[in-house]
Parts: sequence; structure tokens; C-alpha cells
Amino acid sequence: MPIRNAIASLAVKDIESALKWYERLLGRSADSRPMAEVAEWKFDGGGWLQVYQLPERAGSGSVTLAVTDIDEQAAHLRQCKIDTGQRSSGQKVKTLMITDPDGNHIAFAQAIDPGMAQ
Repeated sequence: MPIRNAIASLAVKDIESALKWYERLLGRSADSRPMAEVAEWKFDGGGWLQVYQLPERAGSGSVTLAVTDIDEQAAHLRQCKIDTGQRSSGQKVKTLMITDPDGNHIAFAQAIDPGMAQ
């Protein structure tokens, strides 16, 4: 039975306030609201980000989002008034780490090595 796709998910305390923050972060409304306490965004290269209300787990998640230009992403984050101070770079990837208002960690990664996931 082959796996066809993956959904990364992050728990938040309150879906309505998180929804506003993630819409600013991602630059658009959620693509899907399958339940009142769930919002989902689909990405061009495949995969989804799901944000769901579950206060007892909020803030303990992490996800990596692949981007084509880390500097462009950093500029967008600064416009959103999100701290971009946690950046690193290696031979294969450049990263930028942020946290959402609930404490979940979100890494943006730009592959330098063409063999890395994009």
C-alpha cells in the first residue's frame, strides 16, 4: 500500500486566532476547512499544512516548509512583524526558524543541493 502524500499538522489553542496568524504567514486563506476546528493549506509541490484546535497539545509541534528563496521568505516574515533572527546555513540547505503565537516551531528551508527535497 503506497503512501501518496503527507499532511503536517500543528495544534493550536484557538483556531480562529491561529487562522488569522497563519493566513498572514502564508499570504492566503485556508484551502480547506473540513471541520470547524481545522484549517488546511495545500502547497504546489504537494503536501498540506493542517492547523487544528487542541489546547492541551498546542505549542509542542514543529514543521518544515520548503521554499525557493529564503531571503524573499525572510522579507515577507519581517513585513508580518515576525522575528527572523534564527537563521542558519550549511552546504546543502539554508534555514530560518520561527514560532507561532502558541509556541509551535516552523522552519523554512531552501535547498542548495539539488538532491534535497524541494
